[in-house]
Amino acid sequence: MKSTSLAGPGRPKDLAKRQAILDAAKSLFIRNGYIQTSMDAVAAEAGVSKLTVYSHFVDKETLFSCAVVARCEEEVPELFVDVPMDAPVEKVLLGIARGFQTLINSPESIDLNRLIITLGPQASSLTQVFFEAGPQRVLHELERFLGKLSGKNGLHFESPLNAAGHFLSLIKGVHHFRLLIGTGEIADEQTADHHAREVVTLFLKAYRV
Repeated sequence: MKSTSLAGPGRPKDLAKRQAILDAAKSLFIRNGYIQTSMDAVAAEAGVSKLTVYSHFVDKETLFSCAVVARCEEEVPELFVDVPMDAPVEKVLLGIARGFQTLINSPESIDLNRLIITLGPQASSLTQVFFEAGPQRVLHELERFLGKLSGKNGLHFESPLNAAGHFLSLIKGVHHFRLLIGTGEIADEQTADHHAREVVTLFLKAYRV
């Protein structure tokens, strides 16, 4: 009975420490980069011991991977949840375009992308974790959605996957690249909305038969 009573309070503390470590890691990796962030620094930022960090994450690579997945899960919105298939396709695609544009151009997303780019091919296993948790997830969700649309509303997608890639690439455009390299500013609401509408119009023209 004694051990049972101790187990209850202990579990929330462990989960709280794990979350504190993840929060610290997400902040430090973005702020200082992968190489310059040590497990000691993460422990200090999280307010736990270095031993506690290693008890939750066996090494720095594992911690980074978990932090990236956690960040992607926070940032990638549920763009395709409860999408009404009977709604006008233009309206649905415009909603997806607006949501995706807001996501990728947010300061948090730009910072994360810059961090991943600095790792490059020298840490392909880590960059692959990011790709699967973020970009690939959105791509496949849109692929599934377009697959359901094919044959309806005069639309035909020979390859829903390719069509999804075209749509997302159009949303990114040159503006997203300029944000990544620090030569652009986040677009105002009117400009962003005009871009989203223009992309939807071009996309539908390309895939309507």
